[in-house]
Amino acid sequence: MKKSVLLICFVILTGSMYAQWKPAGDKIKTQWAEQVNPENPLAEYPRPILQRQEWQNLNGLWEYAIKPAGGEEPQAFEGDILVPFAVESSLSGVQKIVGKDNELWYKRSFTIPSAWKNRRIYLNFGAVDWKAEIFINDIKIGTHTGGYTPFGFDITPFLRKGNQKLVVKVWDPTDKSFQPRGKQVTSPNGIFYTAVTGIWQTVWIEPLPETHITSLKTTSDIDNNKVSVIVETSSAKPSDVAEVKLSENGKVIAAVKSVISEKIDLYVPDAKLWSPDSPTLYDLEVTLSNGGRTVDQVKSYCALRKISYKRDENGIVRLQLNNKNLFQFGPLDQGWFPDGLYTAPTDEALAFDIEKTKDLGFNMIRKHTKVEPARWYYHCDRIGILVWQDMPSGGEGNPKWFIDKYADSGEFIRTAESANNFYKEWKEIIDLLYSHPSIVVWVPFNEGWGQFNTPEVVAWTKKHDPSRLVNPASGGNHYPVGDMLDLHHYPYPKLFFYDAERPTVLGEYGGIGMPLEGHLWQSDQNWGYVKFKSSGEVTDQYVKYAEQLKLLIKSGFSAAVYTQTTDVEGEVNGLLTYDRKVVKLEEERLRKVNREICEILE
Repeated sequence: MKKSVLLICFVILTGSMYAQWKPAGDKIKTQWAEQVNPENPLAEYPRPILQRQEWQNLNGLWEYAIKPAGGEEPQAFEGDILVPFAVESSLSGVQKIVGKDNELWYKRSFTIPSAWKNRRIYLNFGAVDWKAEIFINDIKIGTHTGGYTPFGFDITPFLRKGNQKLVVKVWDPTDKSFQPRGKQVTSPNGIFYTAVTGIWQTVWIEPLPETHITSLKTTSDIDNNKVSVIVETSSAKPSDVAEVKLSENGKVIAAVKSVISEKIDLYVPDAKLWSPDSPTLYDLEVTLSNGGRTVDQVKSYCALRKISYKRDENGIVRLQLNNKNLFQFGPLDQGWFPDGLYTAPTDEALAFDIEKTKDLGFNMIRKHTKVEPARWYYHCDRIGILVWQDMPSGGEGNPKWFIDKYADSGEFIRTAESANNFYKEWKEIIDLLYSHPSIVVWVPFNEGWGQFNTPEVVAWTKKHDPSRLVNPASGGNHYPVGDMLDLHHYPYPKLFFYDAERPTVLGEYGGIGMPLEGHLWQSDQNWGYVKFKSSGEVTDQYVKYAEQLKLLIKSGFSAAVYTQTTDVEGEVNGLLTYDRKVVKLEEERLRKVNREICEILE
């Protein structure tokens, strides 16, 4: 009887706690905001490229406090915050600004499942913006800087019986320091948006053996019908062996064993190549063993595809996919949501923009000055869309972080601290995303924002990942380095420079605006390069620019990026409204002309 009463009290208390959460503010929201489950938001396993079955999601309601920087853990917290939504977002339930003079504190407790006994327990963070200090049971166990990549710690030595106390302290100066932060600013306006502070991707724990698989680096080589895999582990004994099996529809096509860190070549005769028209993925199963005993096992996937360029019969250097000319055409994708800011409300919402982009006839997305959660790239891989990945810009608005400015080039010379951090975070981003077949181009700089040492940065990027193309500076200060010349021109497309040795691409154009009542972030000061009042007018202008682009493709353009996927805050130049509820153009006309552009070189 007593147990029943306790259970009823627990259910009432828990239900009451979750009932207290609700989205903050009165801004527009997506349809998925209503589907957010505060008991288990974003419940999907967050790392599809390296999957394990056993894990525990720590997303949900945590306690939070915003306190002056430099202080100790607060004695009392201010309320609840829904993780993993940034504190400035509506879906966090808080919607408060932190700023460089304050720190954001998080606290929660959790328990370790009894089935995980005698295993190492790892605590993982998908991303925290920007500097995170982690405490387990009042012991500081580590610090991480970088707002876009995952990190984790072995927390086993610091665990105790029963409940575990987890505290996270975050400092994020946004645009008041040198760190990469993309479009975030402390005073949002025009093409810059609300700051994002703290935890904004999934937090989880998982049990692992002492020696376990930490990463898989897969590289395809379609000219030799093979996929190469490098398996890395936490620690390796000379007798440890990794076995990689490649399968299609459950049938094993290739299987190879190797010692750790050696390149494993898997030959795939009659391989089905990955492309937007046919996004074929092969399953990978990787087993770590010692003396015939299985130590660890993960599931993953891979694809065979090649990105390159070649001079065509008219002497124009063209981008190629799988050794065939392909005009790459897609929208500039900011990846912001009115309710979750950096974080999509649900996994369905995360995939929606990709699915809609492809449905509208595009074959590419330029992910603009932001890095998405790993599941976004998984969706690109399975749906079939090419991705140009930007490095989030930073530092350009604050001369403190630059020693001087080149008189001729317009580039900055960064301080050692700023430059070293750039390379650190860029390396982490490339390493994180290396095995995703959808990514075909790295873009280290955008429009000269924080652009520095371009030849050196491009050379470093090419050396670190020779399997992809490098767009040295999209619309920025141009150098004869890297794999393409990227021009920006608004609002209509224009070919005003041409490179006879590299593909010439139009990295941004368009920006046709239309504010749609009932779907606006703000009532006035909405902005677009040109603005119209009806869907028909916007579509007419879009098609007009598309027809101009077709002629410029014949003259030399090998790719183009239209601004942009959705409205974002005060920008109203999206193909869709910010809340994703309305496609602002006439879809059939849009789809038809987009397909004509994508197929023009085939």
